[in-house]
Amino acid sequence: MSFAIVIPARYASSRFPGKPLALLDGRPMLQHVYERACQSEAKRVIIATDDERIASAAEGFGAEVCMTSADHPSGTDRLQEVVSKLGFFADDIVVNVQGDEPMIPPVIINQVAHNLKAFPEAGIATLSEPIDTVEALLNPNVVKVVSDSRGMALYFSRAPMPWPRDAAKAHNNSLHELPEGFSWQRHIGLYAYRVKLLNDFVTWPPAALELTECLEQLRALYNGVRIHVEPAREAPPAGVDTPADLARLQQLMERR
Repeated sequence: MSFAIVIPARYASSRFPGKPLALLDGRPMLQHVYERACQSEAKRVIIATDDERIASAAEGFGAEVCMTSADHPSGTDRLQEVVSKLGFFADDIVVNVQGDEPMIPPVIINQVAHNLKAFPEAGIATLSEPIDTVEALLNPNVVKVVSDSRGMALYFSRAPMPWPRDAAKAHNNSLHELPEGFSWQRHIGLYAYRVKLLNDFVTWPPAALELTECLEQLRALYNGVRIHVEPAREAPPAGVDTPADLARLQQLMERR
């Protein structure tokens, strides 16, 4: 099948300025992401940036670059500008790969693209992985997702969801271990979109659910978009948010 990848890359970052150009194993981190994306089945890989330094570096390692506005409120808006500028068709499929995931498995990029193609009623496809500790279930930085029998998302939340009422009640409304009988799922922020959905998305105002949870995908759910979710075929390593994350990843690569 045919799909494209867009890798948004911004220079400004409150926790890690210049992150896409930080060196990892002697090459810019963004180059690692690009090379992983090129190992997928994508017919086209585009780096979207608002910074000339990033554009110059990306062109230096052979990437296609699309310059975008610096004023986008979200990554989805930046993605929509790319598909609009480059003349994508409404039924084209685009996968958004974050520029701070230098070890993303190409197999899961293919997975979300194929899933969106296989479910024409969905406007978005994404992935999940099992939650196996109470700490993760209760952590608001771990986004939880629940789906219906066909894999369509019912809701995303930072709260523990669903709440195991009886198990918690037996321990004074607290949990010390995950009860059996349910597979809690953490959302993985890798998305495949239909271009028509992107064009619609940027016309919708932020939804109250989205603003309350600080989860942009809730805007799509609020407006009736079906989001397909499937457990990832390979667990992606954690991305890079801080210089300490980069140092840990460098150590991991050296051990490998």
